[in-house]
Amino acid sequence: MELEERGNRKVRQGRVVSNKMEKTVVVVIEKTMRHPKYEKVIKRKQKLYAHHDGAPLEVGATVTVVETRPLSKLKRWRVVAE
Repeated sequence: MELEERGNRKVRQGRVVSNKMEKTVVVVIEKTMRHPKYEKVIKRKQKLYAHHDGAPLEVGATVTVVETRPLSKLKRWRVVAE
């Protein structure tokens, strides 16, 4: 697979929240963490723009994205698994 041939690239798993652009999907990565002072468990979201030129992805699909070179102003990720 391509992931072993390249260097240490970040790999994230998230959920598709938008597929309205051509060859681009918006993926949300959600993680839970403890607040440093109050110790309450809180959710953090990160929104990534990922390149995808295969069959259209449905909103809500779980995908794996990998870091890549800058493809546009916002796109720095690529979908590798659906």
